[in-house]
Amino acid sequence: MFDYDVIVVGAGPAGIFTALEMFSLKPDARLLIVDEGLHIDHRTCPARKLGKCVHCKPCNIMSGWAGAGAFSDGKLSLSEEVGGNLTDYLPRDQVQRLIQYADSIYLAHGAPEEVHGLNDPKVEEIMYECSKHNIKLVPCPVRHMGTEKGFDVLRDMYRTLESKKGFEFRERTTAEQLLVEGGRVAGVYLKDQKSGQTSLARAPYVVAAPGRGGAAWLASIAHEHNISTLNNEVDIGVRVEVPNSVMDHLTKHLYEAKMIYYADTFENKVRTFCMNPGGLVSEEHYEGGIAVVNGHSYSDAKLRTHNTNFAMLVSTRFTKPFNQPIEYGRYIAQLGNMLTGGGIMVQRLGDLLKGRRTDESRLRKSTTVPTLTTAVPGDLSFVLPHRHLMSIIEALRAFDNVAPGLYSQNTLLYGVEVKFYSSKLTVGDHFETSLPGFYAIGDGAGITRGLMQASCSGVVVSRDIAGKI
Repeated sequence: MFDYDVIVVGAGPAGIFTALEMFSLKPDARLLIVDEGLHIDHRTCPARKLGKCVHCKPCNIMSGWAGAGAFSDGKLSLSEEVGGNLTDYLPRDQVQRLIQYADSIYLAHGAPEEVHGLNDPKVEEIMYECSKHNIKLVPCPVRHMGTEKGFDVLRDMYRTLESKKGFEFRERTTAEQLLVEGGRVAGVYLKDQKSGQTSLARAPYVVAAPGRGGAAWLASIAHEHNISTLNNEVDIGVRVEVPNSVMDHLTKHLYEAKMIYYADTFENKVRTFCMNPGGLVSEEHYEGGIAVVNGHSYSDAKLRTHNTNFAMLVSTRFTKPFNQPIEYGRYIAQLGNMLTGGGIMVQRLGDLLKGRRTDESRLRKSTTVPTLTTAVPGDLSFVLPHRHLMSIIEALRAFDNVAPGLYSQNTLLYGVEVKFYSSKLTVGDHFETSLPGFYAIGDGAGITRGLMQASCSGVVVSRDIAGKI
């Protein structure tokens, strides 16, 4: 006897869209979502008011209903080329249809109508200019919800699901082990973090959608059940902050300028990611107390700052015998935390190039005023591997050709930015693993890298499960 038809581990966009699509197809379904974080109405980040992290456990930025998306910049990338690897599993035209479908759901729940970079002739001009300097610009229409609007949209999705008789959400609940019977999944052992008690929830289908914060847990589950994994690229880098005037001519037309450059010395792939015009640099925490840097921005013009921030990530694909990409990323982040006493480091580009540490005095001279006021001045050369640091410097120099002023002594670099989506589970075209009934989707499974494609992966899984129940 099963308690539920489907159990979803993780309440981020992948998990939410699994539930939304399931109830659309099977209104009488019994579906449970669990998450280590809080109900969306209980999620607040004290740092937004206090100006410093108080180390909530778990981190309210990373965990809870809507996952990291609740406090993210709320960008919906409307191109199949951006935000994940769905085209590795599904035909390109099918992925585009899924994006259009998921986008319509976001719109129905209150996402803004405006799309940046759609049918704008200026985008072609920017691409042409980039090509002169060996830079690839990936054009991608973006629907920008903003941090505050994205929160409202994802909360409205909860309200919709809450009205379904068969829906249940458990906050502060973590998944531990899977129950396997007769060679297929039959449920999952869940631990209530408030009481400390563990109980068994039975279901013929379990969907793992734990997000980046749960990537290590999912990798351990894969190892336990002999589900093969591949080493994804390890993305490690910095968050760059400059005045809006440096990036406005790009962000006005693209909102997010996704640029790719292959560094001169090592030919590492360097990419810009998560660009936030008028945004704020922020701090987030992963299990184990690791602090990494991120960024976001608001859609309300009154809440915007004078700066633009974006991630600059160096991608490295390791080969055998190395099989610990998540641990490697955590190690680099821990080095940065060690030198700052547990927080985020900031350094002026000019100081980095001169081989000296940024201190309080030098930071005060910066014409770029840091928006993460708790960041500790330091020296990133003690943190990032040489090839990563060199690749970032070379890419900044190249990008300065299309964004003059970027390669400036007052450009701020925050570290470390790490994306924990490195263990890519082997799945079929409906994201079912080799363990029948067990599905793995979203960023934590190494399949997607953003809100939209994570949402689409949930749709695919529910359509497959709905055809079986």
